Amino acid sequence: MLFHKLISTCLGIGYIGKGAGTVAAVACCICWYFAWVAGYQFIPSLIATILISLLGIWSSNVVSRIWGKDPARVVIDEVAGMGISLLFIPVTIKYLVAALILFRLFDITKPFFIRKLEQLPGGWGIMLDDVLAGIYANALLQIVLWFKLF
Repeated sequence: MLFHKLISTCLGIGYIGKGAGTVAAVACCICWYFAWVAGYQFIPSLIATILISLLGIWSSNVVSRIWGKDPARVVIDEVAGMGISLLFIPVTIKYLVAALILFRLFDITKPFFIRKLEQLPGGWGIMLDDVLAGIYANALLQIVLWFKLF
C-alpha cells in the first residue's frame, strides 16, 4: 500500500494540500527540462509518459478504494497529463510554460468530454480526464508550431 501512496501522490506532493496538482505539473516540467538537457529526448520521454500513465491507473485505482473517488492527494494524473502535453514539443521555457498553462486550463475547466471521463471507475476515471486534457493541450501546441504562431 505504501508503494501506491508514494506513486499516486508523486512522492508526497499530493499531501501539500491546495495547489498540489499545479505543483506536480510544475515538477513534471522541471524534470522534463532536465531530462531533455541530459539527452533523454523523444523516445525515452514517450516511454516514460506511457509508463507513468499506466502506473498511475494502477496506483490510483488502489488508493481510491481507501481515499474515495478522485482524491485530491492523487497527483500522478497531473504528471501523466503534463507529460502528454509536452510530447513532441520543443523543450524551451516558453513552450514549457505554454504547455503548463494550457494543460492546467483544460484540467481545471474540463471542457470537451474531459468531465465525462471522470465518471469512469477507479484509476481510469482519475487518470483519463488528465490524459485527455494533456492531449488537448498538446494538440493546440502542435497547431501553434505548425503555423509558427509562437
